[in-house]
Amino acid sequence: MVSIREVANYAGVAISTVSKVLNGYPNISEKTKEKVNDAIRELNYIPNSIASALSSKQFGRIALILDPKRQTQAIDQICMQYLLGALDKAKELHLEVVTIFASMIAGMTVEETARYFQSQSIAGVVVYGLSKNDRVLQQLMDRQIFACVVVDAPLVNGRTTAIGVDHAQAQYDVAKKVVQEDRCKSILYIAGRKDGYVTEQRLEGIKRLVRERDLGLLVRQGEFSELTARNITMKYAKNKDAVVCASDLMAIGAMNALIDMDIFRPVCGFDGITLMGYVGKQMNTVYQDFYGISSRALEEVKQLLDGQDGHQVVMPHRIVKMYYQDIIC
Repeated sequence: MVSIREVANYAGVAISTVSKVLNGYPNISEKTKEKVNDAIRELNYIPNSIASALSSKQFGRIALILDPKRQTQAIDQICMQYLLGALDKAKELHLEVVTIFASMIAGMTVEETARYFQSQSIAGVVVYGLSKNDRVLQQLMDRQIFACVVVDAPLVNGRTTAIGVDHAQAQYDVAKKVVQEDRCKSILYIAGRKDGYVTEQRLEGIKRLVRERDLGLLVRQGEFSELTARNITMKYAKNKDAVVCASDLMAIGAMNALIDMDIFRPVCGFDGITLMGYVGKQMNTVYQDFYGISSRALEEVKQLLDGQDGHQVVMPHRIVKMYYQDIIC
């Protein structure tokens, strides 16, 4: 294991300087901090306090890191299913879990985040919906200090497992259903957030279908927002034969826009949230078992803690239509 002396020698500073950087002391220049942090990253140094905690039986909590979106309350269903799946599986596996919202660690460096997790006796982390811009969490995974499971991001290493549905295939499947039903020649595709891994993967799926069927394609970013999708539909859908949306919320926005425009276009979504059953129009969507995905994520983090290497886990999906009768009790 790398020592603090080796870090100091590598960075060309005193051991006390490394200690001060690790503990967040003031009056350390940014240049010095950068040299020390570069050395920590290059050498994959784990501070003694964290290393000893990692081998302690008390260091056994699992952190669930969520970043709820605030465009609409409807998205809460996904977060709640993630939480329920994790909590139920944690109870079964005798694991203790804590919920950490992304805003709680926003602005922290990798070292600060690691120390914060250590102070909370965290040994494993499940990250839901990691974006390409979440550099700190990605660097934390690269250092392999904690056992990590990431949901819906293709990041795998010795201590990181990735889990989720095959988003490219799922997007292809649901869009193909729409094309078969309507024999359309051009598609308006409303994508998610630009920084999302799932956005990139789902776009892959629709592009594959377009190439195979020689279809026209117009792509616009809906940012997973019902309102943004509605506005995009109002502007572009009249000259397209179908609207394919990368989320159910955007599909709902698109469908309501079409109703207001008094034109028909087939619309499909992605996720399988309950709200789809209340729209009044049946739309195809990709059903993801968020509860099951989160439950499996807890199993995977337990296996990482037991010494198993990280790997890719692909969960099943299916194409469904959400009916009102199916969602009421």
